[in-house]
Amino acid sequence: MRVVVTGGSGFIGRHVVARLRARGDEVVVADLRPFPSPGVAGVVGDLRDPEIVARAVEAGTGAVVHLAAITSVLASVQDPHAVFATNVGATELLLERCRALGVVRFIFASTNAVAGNVGGVTIDESILPRPLTPYGATKAAAEMLFSAYAASYGFTTVVLRLTNVYGAGMQSKDSVVARLMRCALGGGAIQVYGDGEQRRDYVYVTDVVAAIELALGLDHPETLTIGGGRSVSMNELLATARTVTGVAIGAERVAAKPGEMPAVVVDTSRARSFGFAPAYDLASGLAATWEDFRAKGADGT
Repeated sequence: MRVVVTGGSGFIGRHVVARLRARGDEVVVADLRPFPSPGVAGVVGDLRDPEIVARAVEAGTGAVVHLAAITSVLASVQDPHAVFATNVGATELLLERCRALGVVRFIFASTNAVAGNVGGVTIDESILPRPLTPYGATKAAAEMLFSAYAASYGFTTVVLRLTNVYGAGMQSKDSVVARLMRCALGGGAIQVYGDGEQRRDYVYVTDVVAAIELALGLDHPETLTIGGGRSVSMNELLATARTVTGVAIGAERVAAKPGEMPAVVVDTSRARSFGFAPAYDLASGLAATWEDFRAKGADGT
């Protein structure tokens, strides 16, 4: 099958491309950056440009895995229009191109952030989206587009609401796990907000890839929550990182951020009912990430 992977040169995308090629798919990467490995077909350009979309999604395409997005919450607050144009506008262009060519299988990387602040309530697929940031709002808006295209045009759209993705190859990321690994390699301290008891769910990158592969095999529209299945506090995350790296990573205690959610707890049982089964728990995932950082360095080279 010919599969277009948008954002395929990024952290998650590189893993997705490797898995799809290993199983025999013809992969085309559409990204602002060239794919780092030779032998992978690619279209370099901005997906807000209809010509780039047309070059990426050609007749004969069997599916689109849409990972490309501006994911920075801060960027979305500072420039919501640009984030909307990329996260919603480009998505609509891709859907229209697919409709014109009869490409009905579309996998979308969304986020649990569409739920907003639900307090201590466990987040599942039935929760009413109330995003707190323009970033979360763009993902929720894109989800509504997928719902409409599924109902109106018979698309098989699968929305994957991801939690915090980490793992090998994340050297370019500025997420908390990447910062922990850099501190373990080079010293320094990680900032811990407030009492450090804020809880989040972390999912290893190849488990996300497995969820995408599962989604490609579904024959009906679906929304699935994809996470590790256990929320941990920042204090536990730090303690586990210290254990697996063998480094006494420093902690700088700073004031809690205003409005920060005290807990993100997700229910992945619907995804598990379709066969999603994470292979990594937090300790094994952090250990694999640490081995990658030790082998490649903090810059990934």
